[in-house]
Amino acid sequence: MKRQKRIAAIHDISCFGKCSLTVALPIISAAGIEVSVIPTAVLSTHTGGFTGYTFRDLTDDMLPIARHWKSLGLEFDAIYTGYLGSFRQLDIVSEIIDMLKTPDTLIVVDPVMADNGRLYASFPETFPEGMKKLCSKADVVVPNITEASLMLEIPYSEGPYAAEDINRMLRGLSALGPKTAVLTGVYFDGSGLGAAFYDAASDKTDFALSERVEGYYHGTGDIFASALTAGLLAGLGTAGAVRAAVDFTAGAIRRTWEAGTDVRYGVNFEAGIRAFIEDIIK
Repeated sequence: MKRQKRIAAIHDISCFGKCSLTVALPIISAAGIEVSVIPTAVLSTHTGGFTGYTFRDLTDDMLPIARHWKSLGLEFDAIYTGYLGSFRQLDIVSEIIDMLKTPDTLIVVDPVMADNGRLYASFPETFPEGMKKLCSKADVVVPNITEASLMLEIPYSEGPYAAEDINRMLRGLSALGPKTAVLTGVYFDGSGLGAAFYDAASDKTDFALSERVEGYYHGTGDIFASALTAGLLAGLGTAGAVRAAVDFTAGAIRRTWEAGTDVRYGVNFEAGIRAFIEDIIK
């Protein structure tokens, strides 16, 4: 039997709302990959559409967890980061990457900080510059259009987009350091919505789109990035992993739309896990 692969996932825990670690854990684990976690914070719900949520900052626990892992000689096939609540956490995660990575460790950074043309209210205007530095350590970055625009210091556009503009953004993201840039929320003058990706080694851009469902659905970026990471470690390659992640995320959105579920509650990704695993494990 092959050695089981292991990922270190550094995200918050939103106890209700299907995002961050509550989606990363089941999706990646279902792919047969061990998931070890460094939680950045614990919230009663995610912050999109809910008020009165509780928040416990776990910044002071992050480095001690990583140092204990290091003392045990633990090794990781990938380090996957998501929502980070402060500049201090950006610096800590950068230190953790340096501490735990080996020459073979895949570094995936989802620079969760903005959407719909706006930086999240909890972040200062200088936060994208700090996130850009963290992205320079990544092998793969997975921003949405807003996050990419902020890091590249270019105006945000709602779309539809032109292929040459998307290609320019992807090349700009790769120029920050990552070998692979994956951009979500991409759509053109048709009914498709999905992701674009650029591989620096081949200097090629490609797209993976699915049928668009109108509306805004919380947690879909985390679902996509988690599925992408699982697909990459499963050996699909960038094109295969992006395609599988797009199909999985689109299916979750469609099921949620058809059921008329309150979008604050997150999307029904659970019902699609079996098909996703069949898709990535041949």
